[in-house]
Amino acid sequence: MSEEGRVPSPAALPAEATAAPEEKKGKEPERDKLPPIVSAGASASAGLDRGSKGQVSTFSSCVSAVSQKKEAAENRSSPAHLVFPNIKNVRDLPPTCLDVRQKQRISMDALSSEMKAPVLPEPVLPVQPKTMKDFQEDVEKVKSSGDWKAVHDFYLTTFDSFPELNAAFKKDASASFNTIEDSGINAKFVNAVYDTLLNTPQDIQKTVLKGIINSLLREWKGPRTKDDLRAYFILLQNPQFNNTSTYVIYAHLLRQIATLVEADHHFLVHWFKKLSQKRFKQLVERLLQFISLRLFPAKPEEFPPIAKCSWWIPSASKVLALLNTANDLVHPPLIPYIDFYNSTLDHIDLMEEYHTWQSFGNSHRFSFCQYPFVISIAAKKIIIQRDSEQQMISIARQSLVDKVSRRQRPDMNMLFLNMKLTRKRADLKKKLKVTFVGEAGLDMGGLTKEWFLLLIRQIFHPDYGMFTYHKDSYCHWFSSFKCDNYSEFRLVGILMGLAVYNSITLDIRFPPCCYKKLLSPPIVPSDQNTPVGICSVTTDDLCQIMPELAHGLSELLSYEGNVEEDFYSTFQVFQEEFGIIKSYNLKPGGDKIPVTNQNRKEYVQLYIDFLLNKSIYKQFAAFYYGFHSVCASNALMLLRPEEVEILVCGSPELDMHALQRSTQYDGYAKTDLTIRYFWDVVLGFPLDLQKKLLHFTTGSDRVPVGGMADLNFKISKNETSTNWLPIAHTCFNQLCLPPYKSKKDLKQKLIIGISNSEGFGLE
Repeated sequence: MSEEGRVPSPAALPAEATAAPEEKKGKEPERDKLPPIVSAGASASAGLDRGSKGQVSTFSSCVSAVSQKKEAAENRSSPAHLVFPNIKNVRDLPPTCLDVRQKQRISMDALSSEMKAPVLPEPVLPVQPKTMKDFQEDVEKVKSSGDWKAVHDFYLTTFDSFPELNAAFKKDASASFNTIEDSGINAKFVNAVYDTLLNTPQDIQKTVLKGIINSLLREWKGPRTKDDLRAYFILLQNPQFNNTSTYVIYAHLLRQIATLVEADHHFLVHWFKKLSQKRFKQLVERLLQFISLRLFPAKPEEFPPIAKCSWWIPSASKVLALLNTANDLVHPPLIPYIDFYNSTLDHIDLMEEYHTWQSFGNSHRFSFCQYPFVISIAAKKIIIQRDSEQQMISIARQSLVDKVSRRQRPDMNMLFLNMKLTRKRADLKKKLKVTFVGEAGLDMGGLTKEWFLLLIRQIFHPDYGMFTYHKDSYCHWFSSFKCDNYSEFRLVGILMGLAVYNSITLDIRFPPCCYKKLLSPPIVPSDQNTPVGICSVTTDDLCQIMPELAHGLSELLSYEGNVEEDFYSTFQVFQEEFGIIKSYNLKPGGDKIPVTNQNRKEYVQLYIDFLLNKSIYKQFAAFYYGFHSVCASNALMLLRPEEVEILVCGSPELDMHALQRSTQYDGYAKTDLTIRYFWDVVLGFPLDLQKKLLHFTTGSDRVPVGGMADLNFKISKNETSTNWLPIAHTCFNQLCLPPYKSKKDLKQKLIIGISNSEGFGLE
């Protein structure tokens, strides 16, 4: 899809909506004429009546009758097309999803009081005699009588207007429910009505959609009431919008929600987070499908021309942003962040999206990079790699030009970073090439990987004292010992950046908190006095590193006795440094401030901030600058901390069946008895042994971003005695397997081999 096709510019809106205000002065505001629900194509108008009960066909026949019910009261003729009010002074897309290039993300909870939505008087709601029990009884009666009239009347009335929706589903029609924490909606009743809807006759389903069209056609002036927001909240959950024949209606619903003011979005976000996991996921999947099918429609004739609906995808993306914000506010989140990925985007021109975002930011030029949560980690890796390659090419070209300008003979080695050149920061952008002194051979990737494995293994050795290994959490953390020179930490940052830059997966065990700090901020600030690597931390972050200490602090917070008398603590921290116990005040005069029931929350927060931020600031700042000296790309702003971890260390999710499908063989065929024994054994391994096998053969128990296929895993025949153990060449992800004669023998030897090594052979 071309970029122009998705730009939510004024030119993309209906002609009436973009008319100059001067032309409309003194006139009754005209209605925008929007595309008809379906095209005139015969295939698009295929049988409403032919569809199954769970499907809703096109609605060309019902659109002409949209306003018949309102005709007498409103004195309006029935429109031939969907018609929308002319909304004046509406921004294309209000900035709900913040520019990802901002240094800090603002929580929806952080809205100032003046941004809160004004409390408007709620209209008097119609009387709704049906309760959830009444509705369910009517549905049960249908099974014996076959008469849908009572159910039809309920749907006809309920979906006729926004006030009727509130009358039906509001817990208490007389209560205002002007709070972000409670929508006031009877969620169980809404779910029951929607679950039943798809099993009703087609005329009932058509009735519901007619009512929704009527509701959306009303002219809205001024701020929305909370009842209006509740109606949007209810309508968005309609499962009929799974069907492409309803997409025109769905698109207009999404546009009205997307163009709400920020304060109204604030309410919707907090209402979304109260949905059940099932319903929340359905909303996300429906929106992702809507975007995918608009990008690559199975039947293009089903939809209006892309030039006339360029606002579809931006509107859907904006509503997805609200759901993503809601998901991030819940701990643990309702669904994993990867459930927001849209794999369809892997097939569009991602670099065009990236360059558009780079050039226009979050202006009126739409780009999916404005909503990075929908871009998969695989797609982001492609963006980072191509951006890196362009920087590599640029720097390599400059190196070549400099050489020629000095009338020196060009050397191809200048196009690579040899480690003797690391004093030049610009050289870090070159493709890494490794040569082991005294060893012949070209670096085709294996030597580079081996170099990283060896170096990382040495750096994290406890004898160096740079990092402390925590056995309870199986991770390393920065040593708080003070020293005169922190350049070694900068080197580690450079190495980690080089690994990302050169697509090398490292066997590093940093906690997730490390990657959150690494993106604080995601771009190095121009002012060198600006703190870096400082982020908000909680007991959850501490638990990932020091679980026992985190548990102790949690116990302190929940202690029901007298904290001051029983714990006898002050606002101090004691740490051992080279055998000497040193004390640090958590706040001025902290050694004289006792910890009490009243100030214990402050004490815990200051304690965690000291451990994870202040006590290691110089170490982490050097590490931060080292990493960003290599990965100085705006593409990093697209990443979540979890995604940076996956780029550095790979994914912990193993799929051994995928590994089996992509494995290459040398000296063996996949049908050989030894190979069949091998996969029978490996697929039957528990997860810990599968991880050990992966670590034994590749140097890491994690999977690269591209999945198991990117490992290029190979099993080679080792023509030795079957008494020998298997061996591995980690730099080539190669397992050398003797031709064992029995499955029992193979399993025994394999377990011994993978359980008594650390990637480079037996200790």
